[in-house]
Amino acid sequence: MTNASACAAVEVVDVCKSFPNVRALNHVSLRVEQGEFFALLGPNGAGKTTLISILAGLTRADSGRAAIMGYDTVSQYREARSNLGVVPQELVFDPFFTVRETLALQARYYGVAGADAWIDEILHNLDLTGNNMRALSGGMKRRVLVGQALVHKPPVIVLDEPTAGVDVELRQNLWTFIKRLNGEGHTIILTTHYLEEA
Repeated sequence: MTNASACAAVEVVDVCKSFPNVRALNHVSLRVEQGEFFALLGPNGAGKTTLISILAGLTRADSGRAAIMGYDTVSQYREARSNLGVVPQELVFDPFFTVRETLALQARYYGVAGADAWIDEILHNLDLTGNNMRALSGGMKRRVLVGQALVHKPPVIVLDEPTAGVDVELRQNLWTFIKRLNGEGHTIILTTHYLEEA
């Protein structure tokens, strides 16, 4: 068990991760306090997505440890994951659902009951329609990924290069909403290779 009010939102201690022929992470340590807006800046291939995958429990570090809101990402995976919302780089979606159905399904996955009002707010703030997922542009699908990451109202939100392939107007709307969430106390972690975005 953890005292959520006293711990860091994200803590990474001496994490190493290697793949064949490449050392992706070499003794990485960082601490992100609750309510911060934190940018991980680095070129493509620097290990940003590998670190995010370790935080999300999708990849195991070779050594070191990571925690979300004080919960270890390995031994307390369920608790750590429920405190984290990740917007991945890849566009992954089910073409047979509407946008609303996609968000409602994600809410049920996290055991969130009565999410209709929050889903309405997400749809409004991200300017999403109830269209079938197949009919959406790449930029709109990226917005759906943001909505999926937010639907269980996690205290920590990770945006892994969220504006890739998104036009200027969509980008501005996204940042307005993300700044608002940060202002309401959500911790935001952004990975990017654009200095001006960071």
